[in-house]
Amino acid sequence: MAVSEADIAFVTDLFNEAGTITTRKMMGGLSIYCEGEIFSIMTSDGHVMLKAQGPLAAELESLGSSKFTYTRKNGTTTSMCYWDLPDAALDDPETAVDWARRSLKDTAEYKG
Repeated sequence: MAVSEADIAFVTDLFNEAGTITTRKMMGGLSIYCEGEIFSIMTSDGHVMLKAQGPLAAELESLGSSKFTYTRKNGTTTSMCYWDLPDAALDDPETAVDWARRSLKDTAEYKG
């Protein structure tokens, strides 16, 4: 299942207050940017995920978030530094924007 225009409108509205939100369709999913910086993805099955490492990733994991994984053609499983957006944030743009800002700050810290 590919990301729909309704999915794009949903994430754009959800994160709107974080700054200028843009998106790009990729491999059936969606990359989500704020002011040109990727901070989130939407998987092809509609899961919204935040980019996170270190303490932010640990916090998301403690809240029950799962890390993005996929299976390669050779059968090995690989993960990326994206974690499920907590369910409560999916219905609350204020909470979603807080998570987005934390993800953007986290991304900047790990860039160096």
